[in-house]
Amino acid sequence: MTAALAPAAALDAVDWRARRRAHEHRVDTWLTPHLARRHRGEKHPVEDFLFTYYSHRPAQLRRWHPGPGVLLRDADPAEFGRDYRATAAGVTLDTARVRERRAESVEWIRTLLAATAGRPAQLGCFGMHEWAMVYRQTQQEVRHNAWPLRLTPERTAAVVDERGVRCSHFDAYRFFTAPARPLNVLTPTRETQHAHEQPGCLHANMDLYKWAYKLSPLVPSELVADAFALAREIRTLDMRASPYDLAALGYPPVRVETPEGRAEYAATQRGFAERAAVLRHRLLAAL
Repeated sequence: MTAALAPAAALDAVDWRARRRAHEHRVDTWLTPHLARRHRGEKHPVEDFLFTYYSHRPAQLRRWHPGPGVLLRDADPAEFGRDYRATAAGVTLDTARVRERRAESVEWIRTLLAATAGRPAQLGCFGMHEWAMVYRQTQQEVRHNAWPLRLTPERTAAVVDERGVRCSHFDAYRFFTAPARPLNVLTPTRETQHAHEQPGCLHANMDLYKWAYKLSPLVPSELVADAFALAREIRTLDMRASPYDLAALGYPPVRVETPEGRAEYAATQRGFAERAAVLRHRLLAAL
């Protein structure tokens, strides 16, 4: 039997139910359009990415958890899942039990977050990772081939050759085309992720959503939703700066093949890095 931490805060039923409704309403603004597109068999390269690339299902994102150290009065543990226990005063998360079961993954995530937070942000990649994913491919071969490239395949490849690739994120690098991989200044692997991840990287900052939901219910659902909201904005920049032409979907390009576009990209990237740093520290504090 594991020792359970005493709840540090108590919520009356009217309060925790209001928090739950607010979370569900917030998440529904993202879920409803996605589920409608899925029902129609439509794909959206920006809005659907977080639902298709990451493993967290819509119903899981919508489900509310208060986080550790919270006592829910007049609650039923069956509403919240197997990690909640009933006490004479109410329902609370059995934090020690969850941490014991997930000790290895929690420590892996904590170490990655701390290592990333301790490095300076590098802002010189200019989104070339997305270009490296279509490097030397035809329009038919590219991942989002329902949408045209802004430049010809030859000119797209020339931009990569001219700018170079400085990607530190393994889960972006692994989608590079075979001829693009030798152009990268690093060869990131899953084993070297802790050594390479840096807080300016768009994909590292999008992944805060992944680490938040993987830590759930050890973190409150509001934090998971905050990470999702930031990842959604980051994905927008990611695709606006990509070689795809998504203007028809309402995404004007950030033309990183030009000096002006690179300056716009770096400035927006810096803002995301600052916001991601706050979320990263919130996750570390929860651990």
